[in-house]
Amino acid sequence: MEIKNLIVQEGCKLSDALQVITREASGICFVVRGLKLVGVITDGDIRRAFLAGAKIQDPVELAMQKNYLSLPINTTLIEIQKHIGNYKNIPILNEVGELVDIATSSRYHQIPLVQPVFDGNELEYVTDCILTGWLSSQGKYVREFESKFAKYVGAKNALAVSNGTVALHLALAALRIGPGDEVLVPNLTFAATINAVLYVGATPVLVDVDPVSMAINPSAAERLISQNTRAIIVVHLYGHPADMDYIKILASSHNLLVIEDCAEALGSKYKGEHVGAFGDVATFSFFGNKTITTGEGGMVLFKDSALHQRANILRDHGMSPDRRYWHEEVGFNYRLTNLQAAVGVAQLERVDYFIQRKRWIADQYNLMLSNFPQLSLPQDGRDTYNSYWLYTVVINQELSVQRDDILSTLKKFGIEARPVFFPLHRMPPYSKFQNKDTYFPVSEWLSDCGISLPSSITLTEAEIKRTCECLKEALGMAITKLH
Repeated sequence: MEIKNLIVQEGCKLSDALQVITREASGICFVVRGLKLVGVITDGDIRRAFLAGAKIQDPVELAMQKNYLSLPINTTLIEIQKHIGNYKNIPILNEVGELVDIATSSRYHQIPLVQPVFDGNELEYVTDCILTGWLSSQGKYVREFESKFAKYVGAKNALAVSNGTVALHLALAALRIGPGDEVLVPNLTFAATINAVLYVGATPVLVDVDPVSMAINPSAAERLISQNTRAIIVVHLYGHPADMDYIKILASSHNLLVIEDCAEALGSKYKGEHVGAFGDVATFSFFGNKTITTGEGGMVLFKDSALHQRANILRDHGMSPDRRYWHEEVGFNYRLTNLQAAVGVAQLERVDYFIQRKRWIADQYNLMLSNFPQLSLPQDGRDTYNSYWLYTVVINQELSVQRDDILSTLKKFGIEARPVFFPLHRMPPYSKFQNKDTYFPVSEWLSDCGISLPSSITLTEAEIKRTCECLKEALGMAITKLH
């Protein structure tokens, strides 16, 4: 919306102002003398003037507001954002009071945490599904998605499923993990990880995490292995790869199955290999906020072909692949639709670009936040390649009591940020799985002090800069409040 289209000159009629407001569907116009702003008038102002007896040919000055909020041209983005929530349109004036810009919610919009991008072949492939009538799980895109995804990760066998949580459940069920078995689970992860263990009737054993990778701490896990331990779940949290060398040694020494939860780590690598290529089974999520999305959806990768075949049967109600409607065991309906897979194929075509953008965003954050002494920043390790699903910083311990206030301040500035997950042992359904002699100082510290910043691949350099400026101000306010 151009400023010149929202301007009327001093001395014009109410009808002129009403014509501008109606034409631009803006609800407002600005009254100027030359270019100098002298008043603001809204459709509500005109309506109230008519109710008071004004005529359409009366001068605009009769109804315009002379006392209004305006901001100088050198106002920072942070200051502008403070007012956007209370004022829909804020005039921006130069040194002599001339109107040079208008701050609106669309011009100074909120910055979301993550949002999907569908500017590839998604519409074309979904349209193909509709035109051919192949909508459910039997269409060609499901097989294509599985094949191309397996190739991308470097796996042989892939099964597309309806979401990331059922991917975990199917993996554990296919591995025949169940009652009497113990599964090592990181204490800092989304609840789906531990829920899947409970679904199969196994016992989760909570393990503290590494302070750098935020993934399960292998040395802490080793101390909790018992004769009943069957498996270890490795979660590559927020895109940070875990120490898979240590995990593989641990698993080999104790005859453990390894399940990689890669829901947040598409594109992450350890020593040049994609995460998900190390474990017996690996799972991925394609929820709407993930690096690629099918709306809801997931994938399970298997090293063993026989295990893959068993999981394929379980995914389809436990039905025999050779004898239709004959069921050898109880299974599930965990299939992905052809419509969703069509979106997945299109998204996968652009995955390298998505990862490059994520890493570029992390580079910009690292550059702009490097002189913030209150923050610990995520980094690549010597052996790791972080996909930075969410760029997550950790504030210093002193500010932990102000962490939620910092998030609230960012929200007021129009920045969507979120805290790190709660440690599982703090939540009612899972507290009983804490070993009485086990403590979780790292999980608690990261949960109390972690903040995930906007990480959409659509982020511009200006938006990242604004996010950092707002974070700096929020940290300053928290420090002032603390002292």
